[in-house]
Amino acid sequence: MEEILQIFKKFKLQYLLLSHMLLFTTSTALKTAPTLHCGNLQLQTPFLAQNSTNFSPLNLMTRCKSQKLYFRTSLGLFPISSIDYTSKTLIVSHTSCSSSEHFVSPALLSAGFPSPPLPNSLLLFNCSHKTHPTAASFIHNCTRFHMCGEAASEVQLPFSCLLVKDIEKLDPGFHPKDLSCSGYRRVYRRSLSEEDYEGVDLGSRISFDIPDHVPDMCNECKKPNGNCGVGLKCICHANDCSKRQGPFSCHITRH
Repeated sequence: MEEILQIFKKFKLQYLLLSHMLLFTTSTALKTAPTLHCGNLQLQTPFLAQNSTNFSPLNLMTRCKSQKLYFRTSLGLFPISSIDYTSKTLIVSHTSCSSSEHFVSPALLSAGFPSPPLPNSLLLFNCSHKTHPTAASFIHNCTRFHMCGEAASEVQLPFSCLLVKDIEKLDPGFHPKDLSCSGYRRVYRRSLSEEDYEGVDLGSRISFDIPDHVPDMCNECKKPNGNCGVGLKCICHANDCSKRQGPFSCHITRH
Protein backbone atom coordinates (compact mmCIF):
# COMPACT_ATOMS: atom_id res chain seq x y z
CA MET A 1 0.00 0.00 0.00
CA GLU A 2 2.82 2.40 0.89
CA GLU A 3 4.47 1.63 -2.44
CA ILE A 4 1.28 2.58 -4.29
CA LEU A 5 1.05 5.84 -2.33
CA GLN A 6 4.65 6.67 -3.23
CA ILE A 7 3.97 6.05 -6.92
CA PHE A 8 0.83 8.18 -6.71
CA LYS A 9 2.72 11.07 -5.07
CA LYS A 10 5.44 10.80 -7.70
CA PHE A 11 2.95 11.03 -10.56
CA LYS A 12 1.13 13.88 -8.82
CA LEU A 13 4.37 15.85 -8.51
CA GLN A 14 5.22 15.25 -12.16
CA TYR A 15 1.71 16.34 -13.14
CA LEU A 16 2.04 19.59 -11.17
CA LEU A 17 5.45 20.34 -12.70
CA LEU A 18 4.16 19.67 -16.19
CA SER A 19 1.12 21.89 -15.58
CA HIS A 20 3.31 24.77 -14.44
CA MET A 21 5.58 24.38 -17.47
CA LEU A 22 2.62 24.43 -19.84
CA LEU A 23 1.15 27.47 -18.09
CA PHE A 24 4.47 29.34 -18.28
CA THR A 25 4.97 28.46 -21.94
CA THR A 26 1.45 29.59 -22.86
CA SER A 27 1.80 32.83 -20.91
CA THR A 28 5.14 33.62 -22.56
CA ALA A 29 3.74 32.90 -26.02
CA LEU A 30 0.84 35.27 -25.40
CA LYS A 31 3.17 38.06 -24.30
CA THR A 32 5.48 37.65 -27.29
CA ALA A 33 4.66 40.06 -30.10
CA PRO A 34 3.50 38.34 -33.29
CA THR A 35 5.99 38.32 -36.15
CA LEU A 36 5.25 38.32 -39.86
CA HIS A 37 7.34 39.07 -42.91
CA CYS A 38 6.95 41.11 -46.06
CA GLY A 39 9.64 39.84 -48.36
CA ASN A 40 12.83 39.83 -46.27
CA LEU A 41 11.58 42.49 -43.81
CA GLN A 42 10.21 41.47 -40.44
CA LEU A 43 6.93 43.10 -39.39
CA GLN A 44 6.27 43.73 -35.71
CA THR A 45 4.23 46.14 -33.60
CA PRO A 46 3.28 48.91 -34.37
CA PHE A 47 2.92 47.78 -37.99
CA LEU A 48 0.72 44.88 -36.98
CA ALA A 49 -2.81 45.22 -35.61
CA GLN A 50 -2.83 42.51 -32.93
CA ASN A 51 -6.47 43.12 -32.04
CA SER A 52 -9.10 45.82 -32.26
CA THR A 53 -8.18 47.27 -28.85
CA ASN A 54 -4.46 47.55 -29.72
CA PHE A 55 -4.86 49.41 -33.01
CA SER A 56 -2.31 52.15 -33.76
CA PRO A 57 -2.46 54.76 -36.53
CA LEU A 58 1.02 53.55 -37.46
CA ASN A 59 -0.62 50.38 -38.78
CA LEU A 60 -1.45 52.59 -41.79
CA MET A 61 2.16 53.76 -42.23
CA THR A 62 3.27 50.86 -44.40
CA ARG A 63 1.86 48.59 -47.07
CA CYS A 64 3.03 45.16 -48.18
CA LYS A 65 2.51 44.72 -51.91
CA SER A 66 3.79 41.73 -53.86
CA GLN A 67 6.12 40.90 -50.95
CA LYS A 68 7.67 44.38 -51.06
CA LEU A 69 7.20 46.81 -48.17
CA TYR A 70 6.33 50.42 -48.93
CA PHE A 71 6.02 53.68 -47.00
CA ARG A 72 2.56 55.04 -47.77
CA THR A 73 2.29 58.72 -48.72
CA SER A 74 -0.12 61.02 -50.47
CA LEU A 75 2.43 61.13 -53.34
CA GLY A 76 2.53 57.37 -53.73
CA LEU A 77 4.36 54.34 -52.40
CA PHE A 78 8.06 54.62 -51.51
CA PRO A 79 10.05 51.38 -50.99
CA ILE A 80 11.37 50.60 -47.50
CA SER A 81 14.81 48.98 -47.32
CA SER A 82 15.03 48.30 -43.58
CA ILE A 83 13.32 48.68 -40.20
CA ASP A 84 15.11 49.07 -36.84
CA TYR A 85 12.71 48.27 -34.01
CA THR A 86 15.30 49.25 -31.39
CA SER A 87 15.78 52.83 -32.57
CA LYS A 88 12.24 52.85 -33.98
CA THR A 89 13.27 54.06 -37.41
CA LEU A 90 12.73 52.84 -40.95
CA ILE A 91 14.68 53.65 -44.10
CA VAL A 92 12.85 54.88 -47.16
CA SER A 93 15.23 53.79 -49.90
CA HIS A 94 16.30 55.88 -52.87
CA THR A 95 17.71 55.03 -56.27
CA SER A 96 21.30 56.01 -57.03
CA CYS A 97 20.28 59.28 -58.67
CA SER A 98 17.09 61.16 -59.36
CA SER A 99 16.26 64.10 -61.55
CA SER A 100 15.50 67.46 -59.97
CA GLU A 101 12.40 67.46 -62.14
CA HIS A 102 10.91 64.94 -59.71
CA PHE A 103 12.34 66.23 -56.43
CA VAL A 104 10.87 64.84 -53.20
CA SER A 105 12.48 66.34 -50.11
CA PRO A 106 13.38 64.08 -47.16
CA ALA A 107 11.73 66.73 -44.97
CA LEU A 108 8.47 66.28 -46.87
CA LEU A 109 8.55 62.55 -46.20
CA SER A 110 9.29 62.88 -42.46
CA ALA A 111 7.34 66.04 -41.56
CA GLY A 112 5.05 65.46 -38.59
CA PHE A 113 6.99 62.45 -37.30
CA PRO A 114 9.63 62.77 -34.54
CA SER A 115 13.09 63.80 -35.70
CA PRO A 116 15.33 60.78 -36.42
CA PRO A 117 18.43 60.13 -34.26
CA LEU A 118 20.63 61.56 -37.03
CA PRO A 119 19.45 64.20 -39.51
CA ASN A 120 18.58 63.36 -43.09
CA SER A 121 20.82 64.95 -45.68
CA LEU A 122 20.75 65.87 -49.33
CA LEU A 123 23.34 65.67 -52.09
CA LEU A 124 22.90 68.02 -55.04
CA PHE A 125 24.68 67.43 -58.35
CA ASN A 126 25.68 69.49 -61.38
CA CYS A 127 24.70 72.84 -59.85
CA SER A 128 25.37 76.17 -61.54
CA HIS A 129 24.99 78.13 -58.30
CA LYS A 130 25.96 77.63 -54.67
CA THR A 131 24.28 80.46 -52.80
CA HIS A 132 20.64 80.52 -51.80
CA PRO A 133 18.99 83.40 -49.88
CA THR A 134 17.60 81.11 -47.16
CA ALA A 135 20.24 78.37 -47.13
CA ALA A 136 23.66 79.96 -47.59
CA SER A 137 25.04 78.63 -44.26
CA PHE A 138 23.65 75.10 -44.69
CA ILE A 139 25.04 74.21 -48.12
CA HIS A 140 28.66 73.12 -48.56
CA ASN A 141 30.88 71.80 -51.32
CA CYS A 142 31.45 68.05 -51.37
CA THR A 143 34.21 66.31 -53.30
CA ARG A 144 34.09 62.70 -52.10
CA PHE A 145 31.00 61.59 -53.99
CA HIS A 146 30.55 60.26 -57.50
CA MET A 147 28.55 62.29 -59.94
CA CYS A 148 25.05 61.52 -61.12
CA GLY A 149 24.62 60.19 -64.64
CA GLU A 150 27.02 58.91 -67.25
CA ALA A 151 27.53 62.40 -68.62
CA ALA A 152 28.89 63.69 -65.31
CA SER A 153 32.52 63.50 -66.45
CA GLU A 154 31.65 65.61 -69.48
CA VAL A 155 30.00 68.34 -67.43
CA GLN A 156 32.28 71.14 -66.26
CA LEU A 157 30.40 73.13 -63.64
CA PRO A 158 31.74 75.19 -60.72
CA PHE A 159 29.69 73.29 -58.10
CA SER A 160 29.50 69.68 -59.23
CA CYS A 161 28.43 68.41 -55.81
CA LEU A 162 26.79 70.23 -52.90
CA LEU A 163 25.86 68.83 -49.50
CA VAL A 164 22.98 69.83 -47.24
CA LYS A 165 23.84 68.17 -43.92
CA ASP A 166 20.51 68.73 -42.18
CA ILE A 167 17.53 69.01 -44.51
CA GLU A 168 15.26 70.27 -41.72
CA LYS A 169 17.27 73.50 -41.56
CA LEU A 170 16.31 74.38 -45.11
CA ASP A 171 13.28 76.41 -46.03
CA PRO A 172 10.36 74.00 -46.67
CA GLY A 173 10.02 75.43 -50.16
CA PHE A 174 13.63 74.73 -51.16
CA HIS A 175 14.10 72.99 -54.51
CA PRO A 176 17.31 71.88 -56.31
CA LYS A 177 16.23 74.00 -59.25
CA ASP A 178 16.86 77.05 -57.06
CA LEU A 179 20.57 76.32 -57.54
CA SER A 180 20.13 75.02 -61.09
CA CYS A 181 21.04 71.47 -60.05
CA SER A 182 20.17 68.64 -62.40
CA GLY A 183 20.16 65.76 -59.91
CA TYR A 184 19.99 64.83 -56.25
CA ARG A 185 20.27 61.97 -53.77
CA ARG A 186 18.56 61.54 -50.41
CA VAL A 187 21.19 60.25 -47.96
CA TYR A 188 21.78 59.77 -44.24
CA ARG A 189 24.83 59.18 -42.05
CA ARG A 190 25.40 55.71 -40.64
CA SER A 191 26.76 57.05 -37.33
CA LEU A 192 27.89 60.20 -35.52
CA SER A 193 31.51 59.31 -36.27
CA GLU A 194 30.97 59.88 -39.99
CA GLU A 195 31.68 63.61 -39.78
CA ASP A 196 33.09 63.82 -43.29
CA TYR A 197 30.03 62.07 -44.77
CA GLU A 198 32.09 59.36 -46.40
CA GLY A 199 29.95 56.76 -44.62
CA VAL A 200 26.52 57.57 -45.97
CA ASP A 201 23.75 55.40 -47.28
CA LEU A 202 21.09 56.21 -49.82
CA GLY A 203 17.66 56.89 -48.40
CA SER A 204 15.89 58.79 -45.64
CA ARG A 205 15.33 57.85 -42.02
CA ILE A 206 11.76 58.10 -40.74
CA SER A 207 11.17 57.83 -36.99
CA PHE A 208 8.08 56.06 -35.65
CA ASP A 209 9.04 56.67 -32.01
CA ILE A 210 5.67 58.17 -31.04
CA PRO A 211 5.38 58.69 -27.24
CA ASP A 212 2.39 57.07 -25.56
CA HIS A 213 1.30 60.38 -24.03
CA VAL A 214 0.76 62.04 -27.42
CA PRO A 215 -3.04 62.44 -27.55
CA ASP A 216 -3.44 62.69 -31.32
CA MET A 217 -0.56 62.53 -33.79
CA CYS A 218 -2.89 63.94 -36.47
CA ASN A 219 -3.33 67.32 -34.77
CA GLU A 220 -0.75 68.90 -37.10
CA CYS A 221 -2.80 67.79 -40.10
CA LYS A 222 -5.85 69.61 -38.71
CA LYS A 223 -4.06 72.97 -38.60
CA PRO A 224 -4.14 75.24 -41.70
CA ASN A 225 -0.32 75.44 -41.80
CA GLY A 226 0.53 72.46 -39.63
CA ASN A 227 3.65 70.30 -39.91
CA CYS A 228 1.90 67.54 -41.83
CA GLY A 229 4.07 65.75 -44.39
CA VAL A 230 3.01 63.39 -47.14
CA GLY A 231 3.49 60.34 -44.91
CA LEU A 232 1.52 61.64 -41.92
CA LYS A 233 -1.14 62.99 -44.25
CA CYS A 234 -1.62 59.50 -45.62
CA ILE A 235 -2.18 58.15 -42.10
CA CYS A 236 -4.54 60.92 -41.01
CA HIS A 237 -6.49 61.32 -44.26
CA ALA A 238 -6.87 57.90 -45.85
CA ASN A 239 -8.70 59.35 -48.87
CA ASP A 240 -5.56 61.33 -49.75
CA CYS A 241 -3.39 58.22 -49.72
CA SER A 242 -2.13 57.27 -53.18
CA LYS A 243 -1.65 53.61 -54.12
CA ARG A 244 0.67 54.26 -57.04
CA GLN A 245 4.45 54.11 -56.75
CA GLY A 246 6.12 57.38 -55.89
CA PRO A 247 8.47 59.38 -58.18
CA PHE A 248 11.68 57.79 -56.94
CA SER A 249 13.23 56.22 -60.06
CA CYS A 250 13.65 58.99 -62.59
CA HIS A 251 16.61 59.35 -64.92
CA ILE A 252 19.00 62.25 -64.59
CA THR A 253 18.71 64.84 -67.32
CA ARG A 254 21.76 66.59 -68.71
CA HIS A 255 22.34 70.10 -67.45
